Amino acid sequence: MNIKCRETVLITGSASGIGYQLARIFAHENYNLVLVDRLGEKLQIIAVELAQEFGIFVKPITKDLSISTSPEEIFTELQQVGIKVDILVNNAGFGNHGLFYETNLNTELEMLQVNLVCLTHLTKLFLREMVKKRHGKILNVASAAAFQPGPLMAVYFATKAYVLSFSEAIANELEGTGITVTVLCPGSTASAFHERTGMADSKLLKRKKMMDAETVAQIGYDGLIQGKTIIIPGFVNKLMAKCIRFIPRKMVTKIVRSMQENK
Repeated sequence: MNIKCRETVLITGSASGIGYQLARIFAHENYNLVLVDRLGEKLQIIAVELAQEFGIFVKPITKDLSISTSPEEIFTELQQVGIKVDILVNNAGFGNHGLFYETNLNTELEMLQVNLVCLTHLTKLFLREMVKKRHGKILNVASAAAFQPGPLMAVYFATKAYVLSFSEAIANELEGTGITVTVLCPGSTASAFHERTGMADSKLLKRKKMMDAETVAQIGYDGLIQGKTIIIPGFVNKLMAKCIRFIPRKMVTKIVRSMQENK
């Protein structure tokens, strides 16, 4: 198969949720894929599925992105087989729930590595190649959580605030280079994320109808192709992101705390 005739997209966290749905959308749009996830067996099945269904080239890479050497290993592996990445999608991420002084430190250090350090590292590596070609796109998946502090998910909210700020900054730096940076900030999305974080019983999720991952992924894809910088799916999420600027921070923090509690 000639893989040079199509552009190639690298997607982290692509075995489930928004990442998987983005992979399907890009495959449908005739892109080749590099899929990265720690769930190797599931990733292999998805790779075969998408290659057969859409007639594209799919390279699965099983990596645990909480390990600091993973970004360099991914980049080197692709260089060795001559695969150039035209679009980078930093989607991988996870959270945890609870009082910061009670939560597990190792889990939070891994979260920082995946949500923040790995995203930055992969962006640095692949962006340099894009600048040389004066062609490329980057999609970083943050969250509506990026716009305010998050008691009971303090580290997670902080990592997403970093992703938003970082993405906006480099988007500005890259103006005129032919490269765009987009940051996707979805609200609560129907996926396994909430079960893993322990938030399934929170007031926030019990009261709110969540957007499905396929819809969020399509909105993110459309915004990326249009070259938008910030994408916030859903009218209510957009409104909340704007209103927060006019509410005292201490009050915002109290409101978020009340919504995060499992009662």
